[in-house]
Amino acid sequence: MYSTMRHLGFVSLFVLMVWVCQSCLVGCEKPAVVNIGAIFTFNSVIGRAAKPAMEAAVADINANPTILNGTRLNLFMEDANCSVFLGSTEAFQVIEKEVVAIIGPQSSSIAHIISAIANGLQVPQVSYAATDPTLSALQFPFFLRTVQSDSNQMIAMADLIDFYGWKEVIAIYVDDDYGRNGISVLNNELDRRMAKAFYKLPLPAHFAQSDIISLLNNSKLLGPRVYVVHVNPDPQLRIFAFAEKLQMMTSDYVWLATDWLSATIDSFSPMNRTALHSFQGVVGLRQHIPESNQKKDFMSRWRKMQQKGLATSQLNTYGLCAYDTVWTVAHSIDKFINDGNNLTFSSSDKLNDIKTGEMHLEKLKVFDGGDILLKELLQTNFSGLTGQVHFSSDRNIVTSGYDVINIDNMAVHTVGYWSGTFGFSVSPPETLQGTQHGNSEIDQELHSVTWPGGKIERPRGWVIADDERPLRIGVPYRASFVDFVTELHDSHQIVGYCIDVFTEALKLVPYYVPYKFELFGNGRSNPNYGQLVKMVADNVFDAAVGDIAIVKNRTEIVDFSQPYITTGLVIVAPIRNPKSSAWVFLKPFTVDMWCMTAAAFVIIGIVIWILEHRVNDDFRGPPRRQIVTMFMFSFSTLFKTNQEETVSTLGRVVMVVWLFLLMVITSSYTANLTSILTVQQLLSPITGIDSLIANTWPIGYQVGSFAYGYLSENLNIHQSRLVELHSPEEYESALRLGPDNGGVAAIVDELPYVELFLSKHTDFGIIGQPFTKRGWGFAFQRDSVLAVDMSTAILRLSENGMLQEIHKKWLCKMGCPGERRKNYEPNQLHLTSFWGLYLLCGCITLAALLIFLLRMVRQFVRYRRRQMKLCSLSPAVQSTTRCSQVIYNFFNFIDEKEEAIKKMFMQCEINRVSETPMSSTT
Repeated sequence: MYSTMRHLGFVSLFVLMVWVCQSCLVGCEKPAVVNIGAIFTFNSVIGRAAKPAMEAAVADINANPTILNGTRLNLFMEDANCSVFLGSTEAFQVIEKEVVAIIGPQSSSIAHIISAIANGLQVPQVSYAATDPTLSALQFPFFLRTVQSDSNQMIAMADLIDFYGWKEVIAIYVDDDYGRNGISVLNNELDRRMAKAFYKLPLPAHFAQSDIISLLNNSKLLGPRVYVVHVNPDPQLRIFAFAEKLQMMTSDYVWLATDWLSATIDSFSPMNRTALHSFQGVVGLRQHIPESNQKKDFMSRWRKMQQKGLATSQLNTYGLCAYDTVWTVAHSIDKFINDGNNLTFSSSDKLNDIKTGEMHLEKLKVFDGGDILLKELLQTNFSGLTGQVHFSSDRNIVTSGYDVINIDNMAVHTVGYWSGTFGFSVSPPETLQGTQHGNSEIDQELHSVTWPGGKIERPRGWVIADDERPLRIGVPYRASFVDFVTELHDSHQIVGYCIDVFTEALKLVPYYVPYKFELFGNGRSNPNYGQLVKMVADNVFDAAVGDIAIVKNRTEIVDFSQPYITTGLVIVAPIRNPKSSAWVFLKPFTVDMWCMTAAAFVIIGIVIWILEHRVNDDFRGPPRRQIVTMFMFSFSTLFKTNQEETVSTLGRVVMVVWLFLLMVITSSYTANLTSILTVQQLLSPITGIDSLIANTWPIGYQVGSFAYGYLSENLNIHQSRLVELHSPEEYESALRLGPDNGGVAAIVDELPYVELFLSKHTDFGIIGQPFTKRGWGFAFQRDSVLAVDMSTAILRLSENGMLQEIHKKWLCKMGCPGERRKNYEPNQLHLTSFWGLYLLCGCITLAALLIFLLRMVRQFVRYRRRQMKLCSLSPAVQSTTRCSQVIYNFFNFIDEKEEAIKKMFMQCEINRVSETPMSSTT
């Protein structure tokens, strides 16, 4: 028993040692062959370059002892024939051969399907041509690409559009995952750059000639002329060929293409490039491949391959990427094997459970080392034909930027480069590392570009309209005030003041704008202008021309040009000329003013007489003469006919102030009298908009005008008071009838209509100033460039006098009316306007009079003292102290001349001297 158990133990130990040794031998042994698969369309622009490139890469790898030493790389290639269905079928056939990686496909749509299969079987997929940005999503963890994603390319394209300042773009794209998702990124990038319009025009995946022609013709109906073409590589370049036939390769157009164009052209033989003369001016992008000796050697080798018949196409960037893709997979497999990993596959329980009949899905096996190989792929870093090959965190190759190419003179010219770090430059991005070149606007630079039509000036990039689709301009079909805009019934020609302004301004716009007028309204009543403006916003009309007021609610839905005429709401009422009056000369001043002025004349006359009487002989004489002189002097200063002159200093001071006051009063009187004699007086008691609101009289307005809304909504005038009027004849009738006889008290309308009405009806006039400030302009759709250019043209018309000439032609046929202002009561001058001046004159006059009186009192006191001394020395001289007698003597003293007073003082002095010795003797 014991021996038997011991024997079994030795056997078990031996079996275990054999198993361990076998496992070690298996783990250390390199596989003789490793299989990889490639799925792409052989007979395509990309496929014809990719197939020989990948075959050359496999040959180079198998001949290189430093990589996969002892293991042969076996590449299985299957043709997808540009079909998602066939491509997915070929993917199953490739996977059945136990491939460890799938290269391709070139189609983004097929890549979506194969990526789902690769995820399930954990086979890494590396594409050199599928550029759909959504393939980088976390949904496809086993998908990598060695070509730049369209997310980078569309950023470059958006930067190119922004570099030239275009804001409106038309995108032509193939309607599949590749086209839709790429253009979606471009749309987002243009939105970030404040693009105004982005039109998407899809083509079927397999488009025909009729699809292209229909799409291009439809695009002509749009305003932009900047086209971005994002389709699959097309050897026939059909889009540009038909664009030339449709006259769309002229100087008005801009054609931009993604890298499909450069891939197509690069694959042409030199003989086929003569066809490029039809595509002059097209600008495109090409994946930037840095120059290197390795690339030059391969280009030389490619030419030899063509000579041997191994390559039927010229080499393009996708061929270079395909070559590097095979090397990328080879490097990762080499690292995978060297790390001791096994290339093993296992069956999937889920696939085994599926009853598939003849499909044999159970043959599909999961690659056990798929996750590890994926990590090795992401860590790849080597120098290839396309430059340094390494991946970013989103499983995309680290981008090296794009070349900006321009087709001119049947050749492809590189006019610059774009990179995410430096933007646009004329030097390759790899040469800018470590320089001061930045990504700011001032650092952006490209060489001169030749645009379609052979011009080097940057195309405008849009047209307002063309002859096939002229600008649709809505014109109000007015029933009244037809001088502004109307249709001539005999010729159906649309004419008027607004039409002339528009056509003259359009002549100054620096580009051709075909247009056609379309009447809005029935011609029997004025149309609703708010509806006309809304039709512009709703794209029924491209613009509206007419007497359209610029008001707030309209500016919210359309763009207006610069106002070509200033207007506003005014009040019109009946007027008459004042009746002649014999007393009209009294109207400039109020009664208070007249009384004050008359009193001033009298007071000044009296004061001047008092100040001059003692020193001026002109103010002396008999009492009657002095009274006449007193009053005539002040009145004569009014006419500067006074013969008397002031002598005293105080009199002259008073006269200076009086003459200044008189000058102001006279000037004001003259101006106001002139106004009274020329201004018209109103029959209506309305003095302005406030009095119109305060009363309950009916108010007329023009039908179709914004005046109705303004009066009812802004001024809160009840709608029952507003009377609709249709024509100037109804204006006249309603105003003449008046509010008491079924008419209106006044009409509220815009100033140009009123001026035209008043030019033919002189019995009415404008009350006050316009109480709203508005203008008329031309309405355009939002963000219309023509609105800006028309505004500039209108300003030029105003500067050169053409606006005034058009105004005289249409609105001044019977003479331009001046505004007839309200003047129900004359604007009399009140005392309150001059009280300061009168106060100044009165104060100076009173001060002069007080100074004079103080001097007189002083002289009189001196005189009396001396007289009293004489009385005390000589009893014969009597002196009285009675008050009445003193006052009487004082006035007698004042009445004396200055010379007489001086003599009196001298006489008193002599008497005093003579009396003194006598008293001494006594």
